[in-house]
Amino acid sequence: MNSDTVRRAIEAIDAAHAVDEKRVDGRPAEIVYVERVGRWVETLVGDPSAALLLAARAQHLERWAIPRTDYPTGRGGYFRWRKAVQRRQGERAAEILSAVGCDDALGRRVATLVAKAAAADDAEGQALEDAACLVFLESELATFAHDHRDYTEEKFVDIVRKTWKRMSPAGRAQARTIPLAPELARLVDRATTDVVPPTVRG
Repeated sequence: MNSDTVRRAIEAIDAAHAVDEKRVDGRPAEIVYVERVGRWVETLVGDPSAALLLAARAQHLERWAIPRTDYPTGRGGYFRWRKAVQRRQGERAAEILSAVGCDDALGRRVATLVAKAAAADDAEGQALEDAACLVFLESELATFAHDHRDYTEEKFVDIVRKTWKRMSPAGRAQARTIPLAPELARLVDRATTDVVPPTVRG
């Protein structure tokens, strides 16, 4: 794929991310997030395809567009909302890529990856899952723990264990390289002992 087309696609995706008013150190929060996802993708995959790089850049794309309040409360309502958000994100990614001149096949592939609709054994889909989990562990876990100090240790361990279950062996190996504060490292160690790698993502 032409590098200029990829550059235009990234710029268009970033313009959509920048609409969100949330900021991290003065920058659009979602751009900061997808840069982190992209770095982990490049660490996990030696020579990532254009589709994988663009799908990484389009993570969380306009996720504010469908309010959680449009769906019922509870677990069932949450999963229906999440599926609708993911489907729309894939559609929007394809629209943006088409508008900057990307071919339809690339748009469809990126849409599939962004919508979390790839097959369970899809290596690129798993790479995206790993990258998202690694961003959580490296950049969000400490804040999450601070903001949920009311959680019991068992509840916190369960949350981390669910994250670990979604990761491949390669993703877990990278996670082991992330420096954590001693207390967090202890809890993560508890959560990640004897966890079988995933057979399906979700």
